[in-house]
Amino acid sequence: METEKPLQPYFKQNDQLARLLIGAVSILIFIAVVLLGRVKVEANLGFDVHVFALINAIINSMVTLLLIGGLIAVKLRLFRLHKKIMISAIILSVLFLISYICHHLFAGETRFGDINHDGLISDAEKADTGGLRTFYYIILGTHIPLAGIILPFILFTAYRGLTAEFPRHKKLARLTWPVWLYVSITGVLIYLLISPYY
Repeated sequence: METEKPLQPYFKQNDQLARLLIGAVSILIFIAVVLLGRVKVEANLGFDVHVFALINAIINSMVTLLLIGGLIAVKLRLFRLHKKIMISAIILSVLFLISYICHHLFAGETRFGDINHDGLISDAEKADTGGLRTFYYIILGTHIPLAGIILPFILFTAYRGLTAEFPRHKKLARLTWPVWLYVSITGVLIYLLISPYY
């Protein structure tokens, strides 16, 4: 099987500018998610706002498949396909972020086990969820910080690839890829666990 030649740089390397832009974007997104996560907008959108959570789960599922496809493509040395797949995963992640913010703005917070939707978890509700509650909070407790941390790594990994710094890209990807995969998989799992309480 004949393999492709490595890709040429998409744009010129400028580490100082890249650090500035990636740092600024990462900080702004982190602040937006934290602040907007504490705000609920009362608005009648004419549809169930929890559809945004379903969209998030679908996007996370697609990103998971793309990440696996991207790994397979690069292992087969199909570099152009790898690039297209990974750029698609980044674009979907941007769409996820928009949908995520919309969901939290319009739906507010949902508490795991809150069957009667009163915002409180009674002893009976805790007993009803049993060990699943602990499992949910362990997954959530790892998902949230990793989701916050991974963004600049994703952007730097993409930057190294697009500037054709392939040894540095590969080194970063070895850290970024498994964490990004974990975040995307656990995002779907969190949706499946919390959605009965919407």
